Amino acid sequence: MRTSISSHARVRAVAGSLAVITALAALSACSTSSGTSGTKGAASPADGKGGSAPLHVVAAENFWGSVAQQLGGDHAQVKSIISNPDADPHAYEPTAVDGRTVATAQYTIVNGIGYDAWADKLLSANPGSGRTDLKVGDLVGLKPGGNPHRWYSPADVHKVIGKITEDYKKLDPADAAYFDGRRKTFEAQTLAPYDKLVADIKARYAGTPVGASESIVTPLADGLGLKMLTPESFLDAISEGTDPTAKDKSAIDAQIKNKQIKVYVYNSQNSTPDVAAQVKAVKAAGIPVATVTETLTPAGASFQDWQVRQLQDIEKALALATGK
Repeated sequence: MRTSISSHARVRAVAGSLAVITALAALSACSTSSGTSGTKGAASPADGKGGSAPLHVVAAENFWGSVAQQLGGDHAQVKSIISNPDADPHAYEPTAVDGRTVATAQYTIVNGIGYDAWADKLLSANPGSGRTDLKVGDLVGLKPGGNPHRWYSPADVHKVIGKITEDYKKLDPADAAYFDGRRKTFEAQTLAPYDKLVADIKARYAGTPVGASESIVTPLADGLGLKMLTPESFLDAISEGTDPTAKDKSAIDAQIKNKQIKVYVYNSQNSTPDVAAQVKAVKAAGIPVATVTETLTPAGASFQDWQVRQLQDIEKALALATGK
């Protein structure tokens, strides 16, 4: 299980990443590689592209990579740099392979908002002629300091879907109709269980007070219409790997003791001693607990299967807590 990384450790990690990225820039400039490991081969004439290679897409994290691959189908090969559930996207240190992957990409997807600063540096070190870059934070209008966990915002997920489709069509205009069809199927059919759960939970449990272990839960709570009672400063501290204040911890302890929160949602990939203590207290108080993870779990899961499983867990906890 991944544990929280301190701010000092992240400073050291960023410094190390800068050194690696500098080396990657020189290495990728000499590289003639046109593919990456773990991706599919060139498309065949039967796929409608006349034998031309699919778009080479690189996503910083696999939650966006899963969406990008499903929208691209046989006309895109997507490589996600962060695909290990035990990796911390905040403090990841890119490798030489990552540098070569980005250097040959036609399209990249980076979360932004301070979440994956290493990816911004990697892109700068490997500019790539004609490459199109999508930064999710810019798309949804958030800058560093805002909540970066936009894949947990149902509304933002659909914005990203629209933008990826638009960019695919610009990069491969001959197959615009194919990409439009992929988007229609993905939103109308593939994501239908996800969208239905979001709508059902919001309709039935809007306004229900909940607690959480970190800020990853906030965009989802907003999307579901739930009332987040945990102090934002505590949520941010756990997400950023800093020490929460005694005042915040006391406030949360009181919320649990007095059962002011009906459900507690925590990120099992980031269980600090403070979070572990809260989970223990919540269970002792008889408050239902729901679990989420920061990246796809298991690693090979699709975005929608992962999210649906978690939403079902949250819905079950809300039903148990409220009796409806």
